[in-house]
Amino acid sequence: MTRGSGPFLLGQFSLIAQGEGNEMAEIHEGGCLCGTVRYQVEGNPDPTLTGVCHCKLCQRRTGSAFGISVYFAESDIKITSGALKTYEYRSDESQRWVKTKFCPTCGTTVMWTAEAAPGVSGIAGGTFDDPNWFPLRVHTWTRSAQHWVAYPPGVEIQEKDDTM
Repeated sequence: MTRGSGPFLLGQFSLIAQGEGNEMAEIHEGGCLCGTVRYQVEGNPDPTLTGVCHCKLCQRRTGSAFGISVYFAESDIKITSGALKTYEYRSDESQRWVKTKFCPTCGTTVMWTAEAAPGVSGIAGGTFDDPNWFPLRVHTWTRSAQHWVAYPPGVEIQEKDDTM
């Protein structure tokens, strides 16, 4: 989508695209730290998979206490510039693969796919231009969480994540 083909909401870092049935679908954009890789997602994230993950893989891939995982159908994600490099990791527990995709220039993990969730890809929540637009209703793999983590009221807490 170009700026001339529909409304461009600069303050929200969101585009609105008109769908085939005249419904309006939000488009959100993001990218890596250095700006080489840029992407767009259309529509809303999968609410059953989107959340905060405290597994060891997310801790290591982010260098932090957890990862923010925002899942979309693969067909709703478009890389608009740059190319991603892939690293495959196998879970110690399930032996299933996760393929992280990152910028080869700055190393930012932008997205990933998982053997356990075919047809969807996770986007690293912090890579969105506006990382505050999606809801985070669940914390998974809390058995691996740092001892100092405090969970917001009203979120679902899962000791494991059997879907992954």
